Amino acid sequence: MKHFAGTMLLSSAMGLMASGSAMAHEMDVSARLEHIKSMFDAKSIVEGPKVVDCTLSGGTETQCFSITLKNSLDHDEMGSWCPENIGDGDDKGGIWMRDGKSIDVDGAFIENLATFYDDPEWQLFDKETGKINVTDTKEACAAAAAIIVADEYNNYCVKCDPAYMDELTETTYVLPLVPVPLEGEPDDNQHGQRGVAFNGVVFDGSAPQDVILAAHTVAPLDDCGGHVNLHAGYHYHGANGCSPEEKVAEADAPMIGFAMDGYPILAKLTGDDAEDADLDACSGHTAKSIGYHYHGNSAEKNAILGCFHGESGCALHSADAVCKADELPAGPPPGQDGERPDGPPPGQERPEAAE
Repeated sequence: MKHFAGTMLLSSAMGLMASGSAMAHEMDVSARLEHIKSMFDAKSIVEGPKVVDCTLSGGTETQCFSITLKNSLDHDEMGSWCPENIGDGDDKGGIWMRDGKSIDVDGAFIENLATFYDDPEWQLFDKETGKINVTDTKEACAAAAAIIVADEYNNYCVKCDPAYMDELTETTYVLPLVPVPLEGEPDDNQHGQRGVAFNGVVFDGSAPQDVILAAHTVAPLDDCGGHVNLHAGYHYHGANGCSPEEKVAEADAPMIGFAMDGYPILAKLTGDDAEDADLDACSGHTAKSIGYHYHGNSAEKNAILGCFHGESGCALHSADAVCKADELPAGPPPGQDGERPDGPPPGQERPEAAE
């Protein structure tokens, strides 16, 4: 085991941890925790934050902050996903991704999937009525989202309504107070959680598009880059500008959440700012004023972060669990427990199936 002992570092502009910054200074722990708490929507906080001992993914033993969160969004702030008829406009559906581009899932998109994918097996609608096959029950959602999709749910638009969740998923995040840069190559495993937004919504790993498309199904995201599965609830696959922002002096964008390695996630850069940023493979860079940080990608990239710059903490289903991220898998392999690999984060115990 490695041991990491460091001063808790805080950029005066950002109010968060940034290792290796010459501007860093000691900060009272209670004040640090209060600042972290103030970043999150109050409705999303179940418990914490508090300081706990933890072991990060690279074996570093250090101190983390632990905070238990839930999704604070109202039902009408999520969706839409699937249009109901091929005559519907883009206001009735969400978005899909291909080749780094975002595509509106309107009726015309569903109607032309056979051409779009050059595959005549695509047929998600009734040719006579134009009605689109949509998973409109919890059971249908679970069946269509399985790794082996039953024949009756091939050629469906997969919509899992937030109301299908019996209760909101509560997750305890245990993230390093002082981020620890990885030794060697960055961790580019795209399974599992990338981080958490300030409304308690998961910033998830890449959506498993190959698995989804293999059954001639689509599982659209809403315009905010999110959708629902029955394990993780509502979660983002893109940082599309819908989540709360924390204004940061001297930073190149507002902060929108924390990554699993404790580094801050800032909003996506656009225009000249994006061209000048010189982001690394992980979608991050270092600024003199605030240290290393990420800029979350929007949904068309299907990867909010390209990789992790630092050692990751844990996302746990028990507030009393101890974070030993080095003993946990980086994410479930495709098809584990019969479910698509879309949702459970690194170090997070898989809950019992909701169906």
